[in-house]
Amino acid sequence: MKTLIRGGRVIDPASGLDTTCDIAIGSGRILTIGQVSAEFKPNRTLDAAGCIVMPGLVDLSMRLREPGHEHARMLESEMAAAVAGGVTSLVCPPDTDPVLDEPGLVEMLKSRAEKLHQARVFPLGALTRNLAGEVLTEMVELTEAGCVGFSQAEVPLANIQVLQRALQYASTFGLTVHLRPQDRDLGKGVAASGPLATRMGLSGVPVAAETIALHTIFELMKTTDARVHLSRISSAAGIELVRQARAAGLKVSCDVSINSLHLTDQDIGYFDSRARVNPPLRQQRDRDALRAALADGTVQALVSDHTPVDADAKTLPFAEAEPGATGVELLLSLALKWGEEQGVPMARTLATVSAAPAAVLGGALGTLQASIGQLVEGGVADVCVFDPAARWTVADEALRSQGKHTAFTGYELPGRVRWTLVGGHVAFDAA
Repeated sequence: MKTLIRGGRVIDPASGLDTTCDIAIGSGRILTIGQVSAEFKPNRTLDAAGCIVMPGLVDLSMRLREPGHEHARMLESEMAAAVAGGVTSLVCPPDTDPVLDEPGLVEMLKSRAEKLHQARVFPLGALTRNLAGEVLTEMVELTEAGCVGFSQAEVPLANIQVLQRALQYASTFGLTVHLRPQDRDLGKGVAASGPLATRMGLSGVPVAAETIALHTIFELMKTTDARVHLSRISSAAGIELVRQARAAGLKVSCDVSINSLHLTDQDIGYFDSRARVNPPLRQQRDRDALRAALADGTVQALVSDHTPVDADAKTLPFAEAEPGATGVELLLSLALKWGEEQGVPMARTLATVSAAPAAVLGGALGTLQASIGQLVEGGVADVCVFDPAARWTVADEALRSQGKHTAFTGYELPGRVRWTLVGGHVAFDAA
């Protein structure tokens, strides 16, 4: 299958390319960027005039709910949602049912995903068996099965010695550990500590729940030389600690969720369970610090933190509702919204959802897929074509995800995906 993307503004944040030109695609690869040979005869031509052509988005935090919800065909719906949002590569955490702590489960998930010919799936393996925090998994075997890193998902490790051993193991084999910094005991609340949580009678999660965990992680990193990616930083104090750790030479990267980047605890409103997310929405000063940190590169990537939750689990009192919100279809538009509001150049905006998250994965992608997050001749043809001038309003019923709950319902957002190509295959067509 040969495809020609014609006349679009091609932006590749990794190389700095920003020009209007054509892209020729064949055999799943990008053949030419720029002048296309007259001998190239495409089977399909995509007229991208007025559109931006960028690398397919890379989302470092997206739940597929499989294994565990095969009866509901969750994998099919969430993968369709991903490509509708321009996401061509996604990382899923290990807190499935059963937990991704065995090579066979990882291989099964990747095999099922590949048969759908949608986005590429890169699982995180469980750091400990069944996420119980006691016995380490066989990380090397899980890596061979297809895991790109290891995580405890939303389950904090109570035993610091286990975390130390996990970081030592990972460091020995050059593996990356993905951790959401949260103290087990301080992090049991349902809203960010502050005047609003107190007034509403909601149990609070103090900033210290994040900073205490960060201090512990950084001290262990110093002694193990491990590489750690911090998932969904949520506070200004946490950002400052990350800056200090990077200045000290620690091998740490981090991301922020679309929820924390745009919302605050005030968006809980009258106990709106759509705003019940992890980490909890914090105050405006925290949101402002996160937005600035993403702009200056302290935070590398923006993630959807896509967590589809069914209606029964959301239509409960706020404190009892299941945390999580749909987000993968909103990722690109919310990145553009942040870029517009912060005055960030387009290339830098797009880097936060493409080149930067791909760089976090780095060597774990393997030689064949090393060009993910880039537009390069000879590289994989994972491409997102979107109309930057289009505006659309978030409507629950229009979301392809089975999760219909997001605090962004009713927002008018910039940018609309027209085509998503994965390995040269048109996986999404808005027409």
